[in-house]
Amino acid sequence: MAPDISLAMGANTRSKTLPWLVAVATIALLAVLWFVLPRHEAATEEAPRREEKVARPVGDAAPAPVPEAPSPPQTVTAVTTDAGVASETLSSDAPRRHPVDLAKLREQLPNNLYWELSAPTKDPLVLQKRAEETQRWNELYGKVQSNTASEEEIHQYYEHRRRVSEDSIAFASRVLQEYGSQLPEQERGLYELSIRMHRTRLDEIPRQTDDALARKRTQDQRRKEWLGGGRGN
Repeated sequence: MAPDISLAMGANTRSKTLPWLVAVATIALLAVLWFVLPRHEAATEEAPRREEKVARPVGDAAPAPVPEAPSPPQTVTAVTTDAGVASETLSSDAPRRHPVDLAKLREQLPNNLYWELSAPTKDPLVLQKRAEETQRWNELYGKVQSNTASEEEIHQYYEHRRRVSEDSIAFASRVLQEYGSQLPEQERGLYELSIRMHRTRLDEIPRQTDDALARKRTQDQRRKEWLGGGRGN
């Protein structure tokens, strides 16, 4: 009977020990959870706070003002086409504070050819019209040079050149009069050069017109003689 008693006592002991082990394990687990979880939550909360401290100045700060990039200074360039037509062109990239006030100049010189031929513009229709006009005058100049233009066309061409030069001088002179003291030296020099150039061209126009008419008449006379000689044969 002894063995049975010992077995029963062992089983009873194990049955009494097992709840304690479970209780101890539970307490240990709770202790671990109590110790670890707060640290994990604290670390989890701390991370966004650190990120927030880093990110907030960037997100909340007012954006720095972006200065407008200054455009190149407005310049005047003497442009000469194949037909000898010259005009001044102001850069279309002129900065806002450039001293030359084109609106005011347009009021003072409303009929000046500068606005038709050379004023800054990005309008494709205006640019196309200018290109067509340039081509037309170049073609007429070719006829004058080849002695195939009529006397009326010769006068028309040189009258156009005269007006271009006169209007160019008037425009450049008004710019220098109104804004000369405010312009950079180089730009002021270009206006002065344009005035001298167009004055020289104006002086040459009467001689050039007479020469073109003389060549035309000589060509017509030779053609007449050639045709007359051909009929005679």
